[in-house]
Amino acid sequence: MPRSSFASKSYRTPAIVLRTHKLGEADRIVVLLTPSHGQVRAVAKGVRRTSSKLGATLEPFMLVDAQISTGRSLHVVTQAQIRSPYGQRLAADYRSYTAAHAMAETTERLTEEDHDAAAQYRLLHGAFAALARGDLDPSLVLDSFLLRSVATAGWTPSFSRCVRCGSPGPHAAVNVPLGGVVCADCRPAGSLSPSAETIGLLDALLTGDWPRAATAQAPARREAANIVSGYLQWHLERVVKSLEHVERA
Repeated sequence: MPRSSFASKSYRTPAIVLRTHKLGEADRIVVLLTPSHGQVRAVAKGVRRTSSKLGATLEPFMLVDAQISTGRSLHVVTQAQIRSPYGQRLAADYRSYTAAHAMAETTERLTEEDHDAAAQYRLLHGAFAALARGDLDPSLVLDSFLLRSVATAGWTPSFSRCVRCGSPGPHAAVNVPLGGVVCADCRPAGSLSPSAETIGLLDALLTGDWPRAATAQAPARREAANIVSGYLQWHLERVVKSLEHVERA
């Protein structure tokens, strides 16, 4: 397209800051998740200067109202106002902070080519809000988010019915590549044999049954976390590096 024919446009949108990294001496590239424009990569000019009013606004995990000017490769954030300072709240608790990093990285991977990210946006907004309230175990919030995020992307697991034949449970085996529990007749080689409590916890996390999830003991939580991590990374076909730093109870 000839330079003279390019016309910059501007739009305003709510956005969640997923990640930032430095650009030049004073600028920063900001990766945003928006409900109507999907994932947006934009330059925030001059935000690393001490005089910048945008610097503290465009930090990871912040929910903001952003004014964005379109560009050929990168957009430009021209204005931003904080709607919910999740980043400040989450930074005060290390377990919540590491969980939020894993959520943000997962969301970035799942929305790389998705221009309609409204469902993922709502899911991440709700998860950050739950972490910020601090009334739920951050590990449970994380694992619930990961299961729901993958389900929203089109890979819905099942922990109540056999994923092969549909027979109702309870079933005693989980197959990560297949995406959930398998009955004795359908169980392929390589399936896991988690405890009944773990399978119940996985179902509670997927369906948002927090009273049931909260009763799970530490061994079941650890076992469920390993299964969730395996399921997520099986479908992403890459390692979610932030999961290595999540601090579990």
